[in-house]
Amino acid sequence: MRLLALSSLFFDLLRRILFLWVRTSVMGNKPEDLNLDPSKPVCYVLQYSSLSSRLVLEQECRKVGLPLSQAPFDYGDFHLRRSFFFLYRRQGQLFRRRQSPVMTDRLKQLVGGTLRNDDLDVQIVPVSLYWGRAPEKEKSLFKLIFSDTWSNTGRFRKLLTIMLHGRDTFVQFSKPFSLRQILENEAVTEEIATRKAARILRVHFRRVRQAVIGPDLSHRRTLVSRLIATPAVKDVIRETAKKEDVAPEKIRARAYKYADEMTSNLSMATIRFLDVLLSWVWNKIYNGVNVYNIETVQDVAKDNEVIYVPCHRSHIDYLLLSYVLYNNGVMVPHIAAGINLNMPVVGAILRRGGAFFMRRSFRDNPLYAAVFNEYMHSMLTKGYSVEYFVEGGRSRTGRTLQAKAGMVSMTIRSFLRDNRKPIAFVPVYVGYEKILESRSYLGELRGQKKQKESIFGLFRSLRNLRKSFGKVSVNFGSPIYLAQELEHIQPQWRHQAYTNEYKPSWLPDAVTHLSEKITTHINDAATINPVNIIATVLLSTSKQSMDEKALAEHLDAFCALLHENPYSPRTQFPSGSGHEWIEYVEEMGLIGRHKQELGDIVFAEGNNAVLLTYYRNNIMHLFALPALIASFFQNNETMEQDHLISLIRRIYPYIRSELHIRWTKEVLEARLQEWLDIMVKNEFLYRENGKLRRPAITAPKFIMLSVLARIVMQTLERYFIVIALLRDYGSGNVTADELEKQSTLMAQRMSILYGLNAPEFFDKTMFRNFIAVLMNNQILTLDDDKRILFDKRIDDVAEEARLVLDAELRQGILQVTNGCERPTEALQKLATA
Repeated sequence: MRLLALSSLFFDLLRRILFLWVRTSVMGNKPEDLNLDPSKPVCYVLQYSSLSSRLVLEQECRKVGLPLSQAPFDYGDFHLRRSFFFLYRRQGQLFRRRQSPVMTDRLKQLVGGTLRNDDLDVQIVPVSLYWGRAPEKEKSLFKLIFSDTWSNTGRFRKLLTIMLHGRDTFVQFSKPFSLRQILENEAVTEEIATRKAARILRVHFRRVRQAVIGPDLSHRRTLVSRLIATPAVKDVIRETAKKEDVAPEKIRARAYKYADEMTSNLSMATIRFLDVLLSWVWNKIYNGVNVYNIETVQDVAKDNEVIYVPCHRSHIDYLLLSYVLYNNGVMVPHIAAGINLNMPVVGAILRRGGAFFMRRSFRDNPLYAAVFNEYMHSMLTKGYSVEYFVEGGRSRTGRTLQAKAGMVSMTIRSFLRDNRKPIAFVPVYVGYEKILESRSYLGELRGQKKQKESIFGLFRSLRNLRKSFGKVSVNFGSPIYLAQELEHIQPQWRHQAYTNEYKPSWLPDAVTHLSEKITTHINDAATINPVNIIATVLLSTSKQSMDEKALAEHLDAFCALLHENPYSPRTQFPSGSGHEWIEYVEEMGLIGRHKQELGDIVFAEGNNAVLLTYYRNNIMHLFALPALIASFFQNNETMEQDHLISLIRRIYPYIRSELHIRWTKEVLEARLQEWLDIMVKNEFLYRENGKLRRPAITAPKFIMLSVLARIVMQTLERYFIVIALLRDYGSGNVTADELEKQSTLMAQRMSILYGLNAPEFFDKTMFRNFIAVLMNNQILTLDDDKRILFDKRIDDVAEEARLVLDAELRQGILQVTNGCERPTEALQKLATA
């Protein structure tokens, strides 16, 4: 008994000494996360025998009040001195070569006790521990000796590992396994039951390790050499040498240069440095980082090659995402970055942080394309997590942009070559209350040239560290499993023969389908914050101003509508009330206040009013359907419900394409019915004998209905500009490029004449996308000279605009359209001058 007490004292002394040095980051140890059953005993399991792991386990149990791992454990007809066991024990001497680990007897004892007594059950809690959680680097002696890897470590190396990495120790508590449930319907033999339980635990530990420290990392020089030696790259080297009539060695050297330029050089030392640095930066410029649905990633990463596909709003996006993943026990991804970011000093840090660099376009460079394709394939097949932006560049308007097909196509083609490792896309929505680059975006939308990234620009941006940019949200969307999507598009894809290029005829459809699903899932995870909801309401007023009390009521009412009929299960809402949000956004300097005896007036003016359009656009899709409904009651007191739904069905494909809305045309009517019921319930509309009626003009709910309608009104006005121009030109008299340019100029003019204070109103990409959707829907076609052809359906669209658009604005568009000079006429004048 005295020996046992001395042993406990000695163990406690070692624990205290160890934690003079060791610092841990722990996941899943909160009692509410584990959800332990108090009526059943708890037994922890560690993968490998280790005194240091025992010490850490006991410390973390004590810290949060979990059942102690050092407490005695009675189970049926046997007794354990401690409430934990090791799955495997080490073999071999201190300095001798270690043999394969051997399973301990403790699991066998637990299984035997459970099988012998039907009333017994134990909650087994797996605990994973990583010192430095650095992935192994093949042929890197330092990493092999001193970091936590995929192999079981010896005592001497464990001591060195603790000394070097003890201050960056990661501990993962997993949800408990019920041993009784594991053994249900199992043969009664103890040996078979033990093997099953051991296999489940072994697979679990492997999955957690894969998610936390990632796969083995190949040494960069070795990887570059391997890329050049692949058959695909060799073939292109021969073809290029023959085409350019130069020695193959020169082309091989060029390929090596390409590979060296693009490949990452991920270093856990750099990751830890960036973690410390970014923690300081976030505390300086943000009031907090809110993370939602991180458990989605923690679960998916265990069994899948994960491709993170975030929206791209800021250069902060990829730093923030890696920071969030690292601090939640998930291995940081390799990140596709533009070659423009490969600047002196900064490029080297980003490369060691996981960035790999790619040129904006390499369609005309088959050698570069071959090397890059092989590099992507190498990462995907080896199980590295990857991050890229399907939008291509950063959104200057705050909207989710149309997806670029390149990276998605490479991913699918790689998967067709080798689909042993399942791939899951994880969409990520990143929402800012105040974006770092907002002023430069504003300048670019007004026509200023995009500033080139440079080391000097980086230093200039450090001035922002003195400012507060509110909070930032990272919300993980529903995962998209590539194999399932291919089954949907091409059920026999696994059994088809492919060419060396892996470009089947159905690939473009697959890429389009997958890209659209990714952008839709990003928007599904949108986060509402005080800034974007105030921007949505305030910019929908005629003068971007409103009585404070009325504004607060509008904010509460609009959020209540979305609460009642959520856009998506992943959508997040802000806490607090409308009045609290107004005070918060006013403190950020984005809105102003006029003091007035009858009630203060809240307003947005100047650059702030323009900047707020960016934040409104982040969440415009959430209000798209109720706003469309409301828009038809600005010029109409009543409407037949069936007629209203019919009109919205015709407009919806264009709105859906622009805002990446989740509902297909097949389910649209059901969603509209839901919204109509909710709007009637909340007295935004009234239903009488199959007709819908708006409130009286003097009623408060009519004002709310008008504000709701204006959320989409500028979008509809932009569409009408294109239609008006088409009718003025006539069928067969204008090309798509000419129509896009003229529409942009027209929108600029209208914004000046009618005070539409939003540069994104005349963003040329908006017009380009609308024209493309018109062509995809066969409303427009092209003749042999690439000129646009259309029929009387255009006239029907123009007539329907009368039901929505303000008569003065509609007449103004027509007057300016008829008075504008066509590009073809201008060219003729130049030719005869």
